[in-house]
Amino acid sequence: MTGTRRHRAAGPLFVAPFLTLFLLLFLAPLGYAAYLSLFRSRLIGGTVFVGLDNYTQALGDPQLLHGVGRVALFFVIQVPVMLLLALLFALALDSGLLRLARVIRLGIFVPYAVPSVVAALMWGYLYGPDFGPFAQLSRKLGLPAPHFLGDGWMLGSLANIVTWEFVGYNMIILYAALRTIPQELYEAAAVDGAGAWRVAWSVKLPALRPALLLTLLFSVIGSFQLFNEPNLLMKIAPDVISSSYTANLYAYSLAFTGQQVNYAATVSFLLGLVIVIASYAVLLTANRGGRGGSSGRTA
Repeated sequence: MTGTRRHRAAGPLFVAPFLTLFLLLFLAPLGYAAYLSLFRSRLIGGTVFVGLDNYTQALGDPQLLHGVGRVALFFVIQVPVMLLLALLFALALDSGLLRLARVIRLGIFVPYAVPSVVAALMWGYLYGPDFGPFAQLSRKLGLPAPHFLGDGWMLGSLANIVTWEFVGYNMIILYAALRTIPQELYEAAAVDGAGAWRVAWSVKLPALRPALLLTLLFSVIGSFQLFNEPNLLMKIAPDVISSSYTANLYAYSLAFTGQQVNYAATVSFLLGLVIVIASYAVLLTANRGGRGGSSGRTA
């Protein structure tokens, strides 16, 4: 009995460090932010309780709405391209037909190891209209310099940076999932006369569904939290990227530039709500698609 009690007591002790950090570094700041969002600072009267007035104001704030719409468009454009490239690279590496596969895998993954700040600065230099290599090459060829940092190109330029950073990360997740597929499935497909393309379509892709869903959820969260890249490029393209270019950047600007801490907390909470809704919509759509595909196969 004494040994059993000790084993039961050991579980909470092992979990206690995580729970302590989770409480202090996540739940406590979240609760404090929720508290701040219910107040407003005024020139006369100081900080006063306003209830949900900040949320009402935020829901009608055109800067916030435009920022959320912009990152939603970014998500629709960038994420499919990124996940498709990651999937193609993972399938190519898993095929066993590539020479120097380890070197190629490492080369694709290395950009993820580069901090996003460094990546944004590097690409900002490459995009530069004056001294960037693309601009210099265009001038030597007698062509106009591309406006990568112009209003019409900026969202695509940001998407290119994020894609360069995270293709390798998503590829590793998908490649790891491919390596867990039982060898018996490949042997059964070979007996049935399936070629490489048929195996990829009928065996590998269905097995990758959970991993693809995971990468898609990570992409939803990352897209709506877009911050580092536009924040750094804003320094070299201030006429295109404003302080409200993305919702996350808007919340940061409100808190640390405008000193509107209470309203910034409100914007952050609404952004979190948007992320939760978008993530749930992705999960719901994927689950319905999975049930529909299963029903079709059963039929």
